[in-house]
Amino acid sequence: MSAIIGIQVSNRIEEATKLQEILTRYGCLIKTRIGLHDMGEYKCLNYGIVLIQVVDKINEIYDELSKHWQIQIMKF
Repeated sequence: MSAIIGIQVSNRIEEATKLQEILTRYGCLIKTRIGLHDMGEYKCLNYGIVLIQVVDKINEIYDELSKHWQIQIMKF
């Protein structure tokens, strides 16, 4: 089984280090990672969404991420 987890990051500058730490810990279980953020006029905005495709320990990763961020999951 695998899943796509969407992580809503509301303050990229302050939250990036913690998110990277968690994603690195589970790095061998993350098949795909995509970061999306909006571009305001002439600047990069401070919020975004990170999508990860997880191939194992889905519930464990979900629980860890949901302690810090609002997330959505789609299992398949």
